[in-house]
Amino acid sequence: MKPFILSETNWKTIKNKKIDLAVLPWGATEAHNYHLPFSTDNIMVEKIASESAELAWNKGSRVIVLPTIPFGVNTGQLDIKLNINLNPSTQFAILNDVTDVLNRHEIYKFLILNGHGGNDFKQIIRELGAKYPKMFICGCNWYKSFTNSEFFENDGGHADEMETSIMQYLAPELVLPLNEAGNGIAKKFRIKALNENWAWAERRWSEVTVDTGIGSPRKATAAKGERCFKEVISKIGDLMTGLSGADINNMYE
Repeated sequence: MKPFILSETNWKTIKNKKIDLAVLPWGATEAHNYHLPFSTDNIMVEKIASESAELAWNKGSRVIVLPTIPFGVNTGQLDIKLNINLNPSTQFAILNDVTDVLNRHEIYKFLILNGHGGNDFKQIIRELGAKYPKMFICGCNWYKSFTNSEFFENDGGHADEMETSIMQYLAPELVLPLNEAGNGIAKKFRIKALNENWAWAERRWSEVTVDTGIGSPRKATAAKGERCFKEVISKIGDLMTGLSGADINNMYE
């Protein structure tokens, strides 16, 4: 039993314990090429949350990890069988209710740990921050906490070398042999600006990729995944430690 994991702890342990920071891992249920499971985003974000929280806990941080939300925004993938979509308005409703609970229980620091590229919580955090002024709410996309080229040869974005390597490390029993994976070739927009960082439109996934992957997984290895995973949990563990000990009325210098 890990006392910093809500789903593992109990009322006897938690009843009189002071908690400074709540962490909500948020993933997705979606196809990841032919070789990775639908639960890829959930497995990774849940493990990252747990291992990072353990690092923070061992440094004295009073943190609690909430159960993972397993469904994300997949509005561009509605035609892909059993990809489960949550609309952003549904995400707001969930986060509003969770924030209300934390606020009433005087847990005023809240980290949304995101593991799915289709989720974007910025505007929701803005609105919740206005509604719950005592709360300090922040978000983190774990997959942006490192430079891809420092660990992997190929870039991509979905079921690529990075995700495949980390899954080979965390859950090898759920990863098919790489010779069964699709090549992850993806089409780009005909409009140049939409392939750059300053313009954006949602992609219709089944028109972009045949196998649902974006980026080749061929050079993935568990060793690469382990190196990257340890870098991620070190950084996010430090983030949790900092948030747990922070004075939210004195956040700037």
